[in-house]
Amino acid sequence: MSVFEDIAFLNKKGMVFGVETTRRILDALGSPDKNLKIVHIAGTNGKGSIAEYITRILIASGKRVGTFSSPMVENYFDQFRIDGEPVEESVLAKYFGEAYSAADSVATGFEVETAGILNAFSGEGCEYAVVECGLGGKLDATNAIANKEVAVISSVGLEHTAVLGNSLRSICEHKAGIIRDCPVVVNALQEAETAEYFRTLGAIFADKRFEFLSADLNGTHFVYDGEEYFTPMYGRAQAYDAATAIEAARILKIDKNSIRVGISRTKLSGRLQIMQALGNTYIIDGGHNPSGMKPLRELLSSFGGKKITLVYGSLSDKDIDGNLFNLRGLPKKVYAVTPESPRAMDRDKLLSACKKYFADVEYADSVSDALSASDGVVAVCGSFTLVKEALNWIEKRL
Repeated sequence: MSVFEDIAFLNKKGMVFGVETTRRILDALGSPDKNLKIVHIAGTNGKGSIAEYITRILIASGKRVGTFSSPMVENYFDQFRIDGEPVEESVLAKYFGEAYSAADSVATGFEVETAGILNAFSGEGCEYAVVECGLGGKLDATNAIANKEVAVISSVGLEHTAVLGNSLRSICEHKAGIIRDCPVVVNALQEAETAEYFRTLGAIFADKRFEFLSADLNGTHFVYDGEEYFTPMYGRAQAYDAATAIEAARILKIDKNSIRVGISRTKLSGRLQIMQALGNTYIIDGGHNPSGMKPLRELLSSFGGKKITLVYGSLSDKDIDGNLFNLRGLPKKVYAVTPESPRAMDRDKLLSACKKYFADVEYADSVSDALSASDGVVAVCGSFTLVKEALNWIEKRL
């Protein structure tokens, strides 16, 4: 059995919150995190985008950088990258094996992965590590790390309320738990309540003369602090995410040109990803909470009178009513698909919710079946568990 299968077995324990176990594993490995300059990112929406912007900026400046993000999009290994490329499986197996051997009986898979990937980044000569929180912040396994150069908070909204609490204040407190002996940069795209909370902590807001210029299928133009930037990513939210990365890069003392180049080279799979095939336009988005659906609504609204089909699935703990409410009035046809996950929402509940907001709803046995029956503008969203199948289906038809 491979170490990845061993880790998958550990994941059957579910989620265990706290940093002590991860810290014990890291210490047993010789504290590899202390050899790295770490950028730690928490938040509700935009964590993955900000992580990729910062990664590309650091690469453009000539730094060797490791990136740890979640959840997986196309495959397990795309969560673990060095200089933007997935770490080779054999290399990852070596470092994960060391972490697995150092773990005690209470460790979860995510805790072993966290220690293992930091072990890999250190062992493979990375100077920087960009690390995205798994859930929350304060009690997330990634918060065991030392040597934080900067903490980053993306847009914050209600999520995982059973774990993080059912108020914005409680969720902010969890996210703010990553701020330890380091400056913090906060995305300016916030509710008034969350913005006020982070201002009381002395956060640096990415709000210096921000101006959204335009967005189309090629990308987004915006102005930040008197400088114009372009990102291949779509929409207003992406401009805010990029501005957040710019502020973090300034704290890291990265030069202006590298920042501009890094922003212009950032692409991220499964985040408002636009693809053309078979004469159709496909939009693949892993957004799964109401605030995360707003950028998708903005993009779909830009297609005017074109026919729009929605392929939608949801996990059982998501706010499906809030998500679908944000997309009402746009798709003419909706295919409901059950995600391949033990946490998938019950088929009848999924169908009932979709029929509440859309007139023409049909159940599809798979994403592939739904895409085969769709044309025009086709959006796949609701869960990252749908993204992999959608991308595989479309890429075979490019």
